[in-house]
Amino acid sequence: MMGTQNAEPELQSFLLDDKSKMKEVPQTKRKSSKNQEKSEVSHLNGIDYFDPFLERNLEHPTTNGETLTHLLKASLGTGILAMPQAFQCSGLITGIFATVFVSFVCTFCSYSLVKCAHTLYRRTRVTAMGYADVAEVAFANGPAWSQKFSSLTRQSVLWLLFVTYFGTCSVYTVIIASNFEQLFEHHMGFSLNLRYFIAMLLVPLILLSYVPNLKYLAPVSMVANLLMAVGLGITFYYTLNGIPSISERPAVGSLETFPTFFCLTVFAMEAIGVVMPLENNMKTPRQFLGVFGVLNVGMGGVTVVYILLGFLGFLKYGNETKPSITLNLPTEDAAAQVAKVCISLAVFCTYGLQFFVCLEIAWTKIQEHFEKATIYHNYVLRTVLVTVSVAIAVAVPTIGPFIGLIGAFCFSLLGIIVPVIIEFATYWDKVTVWMTIRNAVLIAVGILALVFGTSSSVAEIITAYMPVPEQPINATDTHTAAQ
Repeated sequence: MMGTQNAEPELQSFLLDDKSKMKEVPQTKRKSSKNQEKSEVSHLNGIDYFDPFLERNLEHPTTNGETLTHLLKASLGTGILAMPQAFQCSGLITGIFATVFVSFVCTFCSYSLVKCAHTLYRRTRVTAMGYADVAEVAFANGPAWSQKFSSLTRQSVLWLLFVTYFGTCSVYTVIIASNFEQLFEHHMGFSLNLRYFIAMLLVPLILLSYVPNLKYLAPVSMVANLLMAVGLGITFYYTLNGIPSISERPAVGSLETFPTFFCLTVFAMEAIGVVMPLENNMKTPRQFLGVFGVLNVGMGGVTVVYILLGFLGFLKYGNETKPSITLNLPTEDAAAQVAKVCISLAVFCTYGLQFFVCLEIAWTKIQEHFEKATIYHNYVLRTVLVTVSVAIAVAVPTIGPFIGLIGAFCFSLLGIIVPVIIEFATYWDKVTVWMTIRNAVLIAVGILALVFGTSSSVAEIITAYMPVPEQPINATDTHTAAQ
C-alpha cells in the first residue's frame, strides 16, 4: 500500500496542466499566514513581500531525492533503446560529444523555463504553473507585440504536447509489436507481417485505457519500472559480452545521417513536459535549479547512461544495429527472451501514462465546447484515441524514422524554441547582448533540427514504404539463361 502511495506523485507528473488553474493565493490568506516564518518574510521591512514557495501548500510534497527519482524515471524512457542507432549515425567518438551537447541544450532550455516560471510566480502572485501557463503568462505580461498572442501561445503548447505524447503512444505500439514478432517467429517457426502484431494490441490497449484514473495505474507503474530495470540490465550484459575493438567502428559519422542522430537523441533525452509538474510538487522548489540542483544532477546522470548504452550498443553490433537495441539481442537465448518480454511489458504499461496526457488535453477541449459531455463520451474518446494511435502504427510501423519525426518536429519546438521565446517575453525589458546572442544560437539550432530532422525522417519513412521498381529484364541475359 505504501508503495502505491509513493508511486502517485510520479504518475501525477505525467499529467500536464492542460486545464490548469494557476494556484493563486487569496489576499486574505497572505495577510493571515499560518506560521511565524511566513509572517516575517511576507512583511519584510514593512513591505508586502510575496514568496510563492512559502505560500505553496501541498498535501504530499516531494523531497529533492524523490523529485530526482521521478526525473530519472521520466527521462530514462523507451528512447534509450534507440541510442545505439543514434551512435550509428554519428560515430563512436562524435556521438559522445554530440550527446553531451544535446543534453546541455535540453537541460539549459528546461532550466530557463523553470527560471522564467519562478519570476512569473512573483510577478503575478501565484504559487504554481504548468508549461502552458508559463507560456501564456509570459506573453500576457510581456511586450505589446506578445500580449495579443498569449492565448494562442497557450493553445499551441497544449496541442504540441498532445501531438508529442500521442505520437509516442504510436511508437510504443511498434516497439511492443516488434519484440513479440521476433519471439513469435522463433517459437512458431514462421513469420507474420509486423502489422498483424500491432493490430492485435488494439484490444489490450483499449482495456488499459479504460483504467478510470492515474491512481489505479500506480501499481502498474511500479511493475513497469521493475520490468524496465530487468530488461535494461540484461541488455547491458549482452552489450558488454564479447565487444570488439573500438578501431572496428567509425569514430565519426557522416553529415547526411547526423540530423537523424540529433532527432533520436532529443526524443530520448527531452523531459520538458514533466519539469514543471515536478517542480510544482517539490517541498523545496528553489533547489530544483542551481549548479548542483535536482535538474542538473538528474540530467547529468541521464546523459551518462545514454552515452554508455549508445556507445556500447553500437560498438557491439556495428552496422547491424537495429532501431531498438532489444531487437539485436539473440532471440534463441532465454535471457534475451526475458529482456524482450520485460521491456515490451514495461512499454505496454508506460503506454497508459502517455495516453492519459493526451486524454486530459482532448477531454478538456471537449468539455469546453460541449457542456453536456458525460462519462460515456469520455470512454468513447478513449476508444477513438487508442484506435487512431494503433492505426497510425499500422500505417507506419517503423521505429527509427517515427521517433526521429517526433523528436525533430515536436521536441525541437517544445524543448528548444518555445522556452527561448518564453525567456525573451519574460525578461523583455532586461534583454542583454549575451542573452540575445545565446538565444539566437539556440533558436537556430532548434530550427535546423526542425527542418532537417523532419525532412530526413519523412524521407526515411517514404523510402521505407516506396514500392521498389521492377528491374527490366535484359534480352541478352534471357538468351544466356536459355542456353
